[in-house]
Amino acid sequence: MTVGLRELKKQQTRQAISDTATRLFMEHGFESVTIAQIATAAQVAKMTVTSYFPRKEDLALDYHETFTASLARTVATRSVGESALAALRREFLAALARHDAVIGFSGPGFARMLADSPTLTARLRELHDLREDALAQVLAAHTAATPGDLTPRAAAALLTAAHRTLFQQIMDLTLEDKDNQEIAAIVADTAHQVFDLLEPALTDYAVRTQPS
Repeated sequence: MTVGLRELKKQQTRQAISDTATRLFMEHGFESVTIAQIATAAQVAKMTVTSYFPRKEDLALDYHETFTASLARTVATRSVGESALAALRREFLAALARHDAVIGFSGPGFARMLADSPTLTARLRELHDLREDALAQVLAAHTAATPGDLTPRAAAALLTAAHRTLFQQIMDLTLEDKDNQEIAAIVADTAHQVFDLLEPALTDYAVRTQPS
């Protein structure tokens, strides 16, 4: 119980720091806010902030680990008989229905903060790249690809590009002050178009043949 309470306290502290930082970033702009200002506002030491968030960008994009692992996790846990493409389409539409932040839902203030910050924009591109790397590794493992076979990398690039495109559309619509229900309805149509484009190449790729 003591360990559990200690871990809970750490999670609460981490969330409080992230929430405080995001509020300051949205009010003043990401580049203008310092770690020292965040620490003061959150009533913690500057070292505490950096111990939880070694990179300033991750104070704003604090879901980065979930984000970079999301596509790989979906493919790794797909059902028998389901291809990588089918699993990712299914999961994207489910995430769209629940307005999941991992696929781009945020709110106008957060979306504007992200769009206005060159640093955060660059970090987001990096996270998309890391997500592609993680997906490529899972595809290589699940298709028993030989060393030097670029098929998993090419498939991961196509699948990740689809998600990047849809993520950006959600962000753009958010900046237009459309509500989440309207965004989801618009992006659902786009998602089917985007995933349909990949069907000829990837329908039969990485189909799971046996349980994990």
